[in-house]
Amino acid sequence: MSLRSRLPIAVAACALAVTALATPAVAGDEWGSDSPSASGNHQNQGQNQSQSQNQGQGQGQHPRLYRGVVTASSLALRSAPNRGGQIIRWAERGEVVSIFCRTNGQNIQGNRQWYLLTDGTWAWGSARYIRTTGTTPRWC
Repeated sequence: MSLRSRLPIAVAACALAVTALATPAVAGDEWGSDSPSASGNHQNQGQNQSQSQNQGQGQGQHPRLYRGVVTASSLALRSAPNRGGQIIRWAERGEVVSIFCRTNGQNIQGNRQWYLLTDGTWAWGSARYIRTTGTTPRWC
């Protein structure tokens, strides 16, 4: 792997490490659910929906970002591409997210791919619960 292909991964890892230290974890350990009862009363639920509406306007400007839509009623976005990663924030059904790249991680219901999201924080979301719009994200 060349230095040029490693650089985005190193930048993302550093940003993720800083964010993980500065962002408190949300109580609970749900990682994504298709059932409405699992969404509960998470912090930032209303903020996330309004943020996604505002962010959707400028996402097409950055050629290296891709888009996706959360399909789970509530999805934990994590510090690592597995269920053991610290919860950085929650994304709600219908939220539009910016995807930086994809990688293989923990298998979630038959899908090993995880997306590195860049919506204000760097966090990993299982591709099982994010439907991409447009082109498939590049590999990290």
